[in-house]
Amino acid sequence: MTMFAATSLDLLRDGELSLHGRLVTASNATFQGTLSRGDDTATVVYKPVRGEKPLWDFPDGTLAQREFAAYVVSEALGWSVVPPTLLRDGPLGEGMVQLWVDEAEPTEDRTELVDIVPQGQVPPGWLGVLDALDGRHNPVTLVHADTVELRRMAVFDAVVNNADRKGGHVLDAQGKGVFGVDHGVTFNADDKLRTVLWGWAGSEVPRELLDDVQRLADELAGGLGAELRQLITGIELTATLERCHALVRTGKFPLPSEDWPAIPWPAF
Repeated sequence: MTMFAATSLDLLRDGELSLHGRLVTASNATFQGTLSRGDDTATVVYKPVRGEKPLWDFPDGTLAQREFAAYVVSEALGWSVVPPTLLRDGPLGEGMVQLWVDEAEPTEDRTELVDIVPQGQVPPGWLGVLDALDGRHNPVTLVHADTVELRRMAVFDAVVNNADRKGGHVLDAQGKGVFGVDHGVTFNADDKLRTVLWGWAGSEVPRELLDDVQRLADELAGGLGAELRQLITGIELTATLERCHALVRTGKFPLPSEDWPAIPWPAF
């Protein structure tokens, strides 16, 4: 059960949306707002389609459709990687509306799930991803926590071909769940996996996750595939199904490609 288990999708669908302000660091128009219906309220993220910047390698559909498609796949897997998300009308037209995640504040005893540490000092329970130099030319290592939640997220990203899993897109909801956000550049037919969660690369995927991926593949060949076909192209749907089959066949987390950058930039 996640922090959103008791939240009705009816509020996302039917609530009156009012905007608080714009998240100015986002590359596309992104707003925080409140949905209200009677005594029920919820804070949300709203990304109107009209505020999207065209991308040459994602020419079909909209980023909002891909965000919703990512939620549909997350729910089909039963993993709740993506906060509840819908496509609906808003003050600036149709867009993606997603429940807001209140992230835990870092403390001395609690850090981000994706972090930077001095080289050679990967803490227990963490996995190293990349050695690099920071802005002051100090040797550092990009690391992430070795947790069940992030392992699921890494498999999810491989399935949806996430091209932008930055550290800031991994949210720890104050012990109430771990969620991924910003899935507008997903489902491309070409391999584009770019992520900070490479710590398990080449290792075996837990059997229970592979069973879920196989079940997803079976559903993609039926009604779920028909639903996603309204959000992504037929070629992209076929590629998603093929990625599921490849994961089940190899039983291993994918390796970074040598043909494109494996880490999104910036990483955070």
